[in-house]
Amino acid sequence: MPGGEQGIRKRTVRDQLADKLSYMIHSGLLQSGDDLPSERELSNTLKVSRESVRSAIAVLADRGMVEVSQGSRTRIVGTAGLTLVDSVRSMSALKTQHPNVVNEAREQIEAQVIRLATARISEADLKHMHNLVDAQKQMLNDPVAFQISDREFHSTLYAACGNPLLTNFVSDLYDYALDFRRQALQRPNTITQSVQDHERIVKALGTRNAQKAEQALVSHLEHIHQSTEAVMNPASKAKRKGSRS
Repeated sequence: MPGGEQGIRKRTVRDQLADKLSYMIHSGLLQSGDDLPSERELSNTLKVSRESVRSAIAVLADRGMVEVSQGSRTRIVGTAGLTLVDSVRSMSALKTQHPNVVNEAREQIEAQVIRLATARISEADLKHMHNLVDAQKQMLNDPVAFQISDREFHSTLYAACGNPLLTNFVSDLYDYALDFRRQALQRPNTITQSVQDHERIVKALGTRNAQKAEQALVSHLEHIHQSTEAVMNPASKAKRKGSRS
C-alpha cells in the first residue's frame, strides 16, 4: 500500500503521507464529498506532525484531489483522473472474486500474520494500536475518521508481523470491496462492533497469547464479512432471513 510503510521517516514524511491519503481516495475508502478529519485528528491518528499533515494536504490540493477552504474542513474532490497503477491492478483482480472466497483467504493469511505479530510487535506499536482504539471510541458517528483510523490500525498490525510479503498480501485483501465497506460503516452499530473487536485484539496481543489473538481477529473478520456482505447482497440476505422465519 502506498504510504503504508511503518515508521514514516522525517525525510519523506510529506510524500508518504500524501501517498497514503491519495491511495485511500483511489481505493474508495475516501470518496468525493467527504470531509477529512482536522489536522489535529489526522496528526494523532497517523503519528505525524500537523505541519506534515498540512504539507501533504497541500500536495493533494495541487493534484486537484482535495479542496481546501479557509475555516472549514478539507473536502475530498476525487482522483482527478490520476491512477495508482500497481494498487488498482491488484484490487481489480480481487474484485472478480466472490466475497466468501476473499474472506476465506483473508482469514487464513491474517491468522498467520497475527500469530507472528503476537511475538514480534513492539511495545511502541502496541501502544499506538491501543491509542487508536481509544480515539475510535469517539468516532462512532464519524465513518470517515474511523476508516482512516481503521486502516492505520490494520496497517500497524500487518507490519508488526515482520514479513513484508505477508504484509503486502494481506493489505491487498484489506482493500477488497472498500466501497461496500464504506456503506456498511454507515449502518447502526457497525463501527461500535469494530471498535469492540479492535479492543479485544489489542488486549490479546498484549498478553502475547497467539491463540487468543487469532481468535479475536477471526471473530473481527467474520463481523466485517457479515456487515459488508449485507450491503453487497441485500436481496440474498433478505431471502435467507425469510427462509428462517
